[in-house]
Amino acid sequence: MLLFPNAKINLGLNVIERRPDGYHNIETVFYPIGISDVLEIEPSETCTDYSFSASGIPLSGDPEENLIVKAYRLLRSQYQFPAIDISLCKQIPFGAGLGGGSADAAFMLKGLNELFELKITKRKLESLAAKLGADCPVFIKNKPVFATGIGNVFTPIKFSLRGYFLVLIKPDIHVSTPEAYSLIIPQKPEMSLLEIIQKPLSEWKTCMKNDFEKSVFANHPAIENIKSNLYDMGAVYASMSGSGSSVFGIFESEPERTDAFADCFVAGGMLE
Repeated sequence: MLLFPNAKINLGLNVIERRPDGYHNIETVFYPIGISDVLEIEPSETCTDYSFSASGIPLSGDPEENLIVKAYRLLRSQYQFPAIDISLCKQIPFGAGLGGGSADAAFMLKGLNELFELKITKRKLESLAAKLGADCPVFIKNKPVFATGIGNVFTPIKFSLRGYFLVLIKPDIHVSTPEAYSLIIPQKPEMSLLEIIQKPLSEWKTCMKNDFEKSVFANHPAIENIKSNLYDMGAVYASMSGSGSSVFGIFESEPERTDAFADCFVAGGMLE
């Protein structure tokens, strides 16, 4: 079975308040995009547990720490199904604010459910995905959602960017979570993202913010320059996704040039 776990972008990100447990309550809109990994799973004829191979963007660390394997382990602890061979072609950059690892895990759950006819409901799959990561459940239904809490409480929304063109730029820069929060002063925004996304896209530039940009841009001017370049190319709206370091631009049509982003990961395509 071939699966194509897709990335997401954040449309706006407001850090609302610090919680007693040390985490922060936020609000954001998760929007699925077409950039994807390729995940293949099939019953194994040679092993009694699982085999794992990877290509594309190099992976590091023990496979047991990979969210795909963790998803497999979680499901096999509750359901009976055969050993499997897993093959991943990694194409979504790491540390980009795109949710690639979370998508891989969620699609693994969905794929195993379908492949072995486990008859797990979407609600149950979402509950299982939540054990793997705060934003994993969003990739079960894989539709735009308004996210609150620590990014784990989802409200479906009727909203579409179909017909617009996305350009995604990921520089070779790592942004740590503590660094992203370093200049954040939590506060409730004057206008909810639920209101903002109903406005014409041309107005988003003045009212839709990603709070992480303040500290990330201060430490990494190159990321801010990418956003500026996207606007210079004619983007209707541009923003960092999540805590970075990827930046996306939304265009009315495909821009003619993206050669301003040497040494960066560059991808794009029509939005659905």
